[in-house]
Amino acid sequence: MKKTIAIFDLDKTLIPFDCDEAWGLFLHERGLAGPDFLSRQATFFAQYDAGTLDIHEYQRFSIAATIQAGPIVAQQALAEFVEQRVRPRFETSVMQLIDSHREQGHHLLVITATNVFVSRAVVDALGIADLLAIDLAVDEQGWFTGQIEGTPSFREGKVTRLHTWLAAQGWQRSDVVLHFYSDSANDLPLLAVADYPVATNPSPDLRAHALRQGWPVLDLFAS
Repeated sequence: MKKTIAIFDLDKTLIPFDCDEAWGLFLHERGLAGPDFLSRQATFFAQYDAGTLDIHEYQRFSIAATIQAGPIVAQQALAEFVEQRVRPRFETSVMQLIDSHREQGHHLLVITATNVFVSRAVVDALGIADLLAIDLAVDEQGWFTGQIEGTPSFREGKVTRLHTWLAAQGWQRSDVVLHFYSDSANDLPLLAVADYPVATNPSPDLRAHALRQGWPVLDLFAS
């Protein structure tokens, strides 16, 4: 019998906001990010929406304030961020979706283009163990350098990372059935290879594509 894997994007799919963007705002409010941080962040997110983002350039920018804060301050701030800004915005509809797959015995996996420092804390709070995120290189002291380690889990990189992860579990693609939930057209490469792609709280571009393809559209955050 094939193993079923329920794969979820994170930002705007399982949570109704981008946690990397919210983390940057959280640091900025505490004086841990430069005065031009928010304007530069907005530029990068516009590039993401347009499909033109250089993920390496963005990650160097995104993690800089965390690096400058240092591991002790950053870890303390991250714990506060999750409790104050993330958990209160978990939606019942999302938890029901996750529980539905769990109750069916499906393996749960999050694949996100958010860096592992931030996303690991959020995914832990959601109760999901397995995560593929942007891995970050570290220096001799074990703190981040600002560079990405390995293949970034972004666009086609999500497919590459998934295949590597499957192999590490001892599974071939033919051994598994893949459900994939995402809000973003940047995830079309992985949606295209999933057995059951679901456009979830989709951007206008992804919604239009899903309708053309006959994919299900799921609006978890509809008012």
